[in-house]
Amino acid sequence: MRKRLIGVLAFALAVSAGAAFVLYQLIASRMTVGASAKPATNKVWVASRDLEPGALVTERDLRNQDYLSVPPGALTKKEDILSRGVTAPIHEDSPFYDTSLAPKGAGAGFAATIPKGMRAFAVHVNEVVGVSGFAVTGMHVDVLVSGQPPGGSGENAAATGNITRTLLQDLVIMSAGQNYQKDAEGKPVLVQVVNLLVTPDQAEMLTLATQQTIQLVLRNPTDRDVVNTPGAATANLFGGKIRTARVEVEGSGQPSPPRPVVRAVEPPAPPAKPRTVTVEVFSGPTRSESTFIDPGSSPGPYSREAVKP
Repeated sequence: MRKRLIGVLAFALAVSAGAAFVLYQLIASRMTVGASAKPATNKVWVASRDLEPGALVTERDLRNQDYLSVPPGALTKKEDILSRGVTAPIHEDSPFYDTSLAPKGAGAGFAATIPKGMRAFAVHVNEVVGVSGFAVTGMHVDVLVSGQPPGGSGENAAATGNITRTLLQDLVIMSAGQNYQKDAEGKPVLVQVVNLLVTPDQAEMLTLATQQTIQLVLRNPTDRDVVNTPGAATANLFGGKIRTARVEVEGSGQPSPPRPVVRAVEPPAPPAKPRTVTVEVFSGPTRSESTFIDPGSSPGPYSREAVKP
């Protein structure tokens, strides 16, 4: 009986050991499979180096990179990226987007950086017109025009003189000279030509303005407000009167506070010189002259000024 009990216990122990071993193997295999499995990734084309505006994307500028999910708007087909011009800076390891590439067939270079529907207008500048060389790529400027309006000739022109007004505001400089890459430091560059980004209508206005005298006025790139100005005429500079106007910014709805008015004080008129009357008096052989103030020109009693023998 005792031997039988020992045999049953030994059999149960062997069965339990075998079951435990099988269970351990199953758990270990599943853990190994789970650890070795990789999450699903997507292949995305990224830039292999920094690309500046005007560059043409070639094979050596592309490489594949794994992404868990494709960035919204990123181009995933190689043929959609190759041989297209760069219109905005693309940094290394950054995906390609339609907004940073020129349309297919547009090529590369400066022309490819011009947005659709816009124009690049070349303006001849010197050190003064070019704001001492600070009118560089990426800056925002206003254009002032000075000259005689049509019909301003003869007496009309002499009375009015030259007129200056702000023609265009908040224009972007696309290039300064042959440099169309933006300088983050904004260093001055003395050039002879700057290209302004304008609409076709603005290009027509600038063509006529260049026949007059134009001046570029530098502005803060974050200042996008359009200010209504009355313009200035030579007659207003020397007429003895100071024009004051409320400057209203479009979109704000609130006029700015008026500037203090400075009025010229006219000197008092000099007193009028009284009119005099000279009377000759003969006393025998003696002749004398007496000068008196005319009572009709100044109130008061008669005043004798001189007597000449």
